[in-house]
Amino acid sequence: MRVLSVTSELFPLIKTGGLADVAGALPAALAAEGVAMRTLLPGYRSVLAKLGGPTEVARFAELMGGPARLLAEGPDLLLLDAPHLYDRPGNPYLGPDGKDWPDNAQRYAALAWVARELAFDLLPDWQPDVVHGHDWQGALAMVYLALAERARPATVLTIHNIAFQGIFPASLLTELRLPAAAFTMAGLEYYGQIGFLKGGLAYADRITTVSPTYAEEIMTPEFGMGLEGVLQMRAQDLVGIINGIDPAIWNPAKDEHLTAPYDSRKLAARGQNKAALQARFDLAVAPDAPLFCVVSRLTTQKGMDLLLAALPELTAGGGQLALLGAGDAELEAGFTAAMTSYPGQVGAVIGYDEGLSHLLQGGSDAILIPSRFEPCGLTQLYGLRYGCLPVVARVGGLADTVVDANDAALADGVATGLQFAPVTLAALRAVLARAMRLYRDRPAWQQMQQRAMSRQFDWTRPAKLYAALYRDAIERRGLPASAA
Repeated sequence: MRVLSVTSELFPLIKTGGLADVAGALPAALAAEGVAMRTLLPGYRSVLAKLGGPTEVARFAELMGGPARLLAEGPDLLLLDAPHLYDRPGNPYLGPDGKDWPDNAQRYAALAWVARELAFDLLPDWQPDVVHGHDWQGALAMVYLALAERARPATVLTIHNIAFQGIFPASLLTELRLPAAAFTMAGLEYYGQIGFLKGGLAYADRITTVSPTYAEEIMTPEFGMGLEGVLQMRAQDLVGIINGIDPAIWNPAKDEHLTAPYDSRKLAARGQNKAALQARFDLAVAPDAPLFCVVSRLTTQKGMDLLLAALPELTAGGGQLALLGAGDAELEAGFTAAMTSYPGQVGAVIGYDEGLSHLLQGGSDAILIPSRFEPCGLTQLYGLRYGCLPVVARVGGLADTVVDANDAALADGVATGLQFAPVTLAALRAVLARAMRLYRDRPAWQQMQQRAMSRQFDWTRPAKLYAALYRDAIERRGLPASAA
């Protein structure tokens, strides 16, 4: 079976969030299921600079405002080299002013259009059985294929975060090669504008999101972000599949980013990582202080405003916080100021550092994820793998992957972290106090760490579920699957 993955991010080439990790891990994971996946990625300046010498395999005289080439890097990676769209520095979506690039509609419509061409005969020796688009940036491929008046492959769209939808003026319809007939409530139209994600949801054969709980949540007004009606109509085609993590990259026994590698039988070695982390963040080197970490975008979605407000209680209880992240300027300033207000107890690095994120998991006692909504989340999975116990809001994938340390779960030895609800300041303060009390019960905390580290969240099961979904989508269209 051949699958084309259409994504705006791909680890390790370009990453702003979990989408890159998922898109990067799926091809290898699916190979074990007999799926040959090729990935189509924009040829951002930073991506092309990292590659040795990709080969041109197709050329476009005009693509959304200029010429473009399709490049191949090895057998599995295709890059859309369109300098007028992607030859820019920094963040793939945002300009130097921190605002969306004004031509993002054209940039990701171009990606989707090339996916359409690949689905037919752009490369005569390779056509996919399934086109799998990711988020709004890949969603228009579902639309282009559904509207093509010819036989087409099956389509699957994955929602990684429904908050980001790709909304653009209706005046762009012709420029984006979209027929006016598709601009309806049953198609692309979204409150008088073009909705990339909305259109993808309307036209994809199957829809996935990244956890079973989030699949249920997004069909409600509280979490659906205005698309709950569309999803309710497509409920029979919607499935939640928990993300996996790469156990080779996230392995505390062999992690070169740690001061001291360890496993569940050698938890004492975590103390060396904790000391190194405390020194790195200018925290008091105190072995017995409960050290919480955050690795996150600094946004209200992630509940970072609540955490900032809860710092007095966290620090008064003897806790420490080491934070790595970037985002809203006001929150960045708030956590930077907190380092002065709570010297030796709060440390922050504004930005992102992959190696430091590993040390945070390997040296902290707990990772805080107070998100107001969280489709899946990966940092809690890394925390489980590293014995850095997740303290999470009971939403989305966080609810699906962390077993709360209530009395029954502790007695049965199945607890792997702490949950709280609702997502309010009072509830966050209460769970922080509960975590610090439990931390001081060293046997109970260590048992939780060992249980957490025993959980399996690799890609084996998700890959089987995706492969089964692809087969179902192909069968629904009455198409035979090709050999890989």
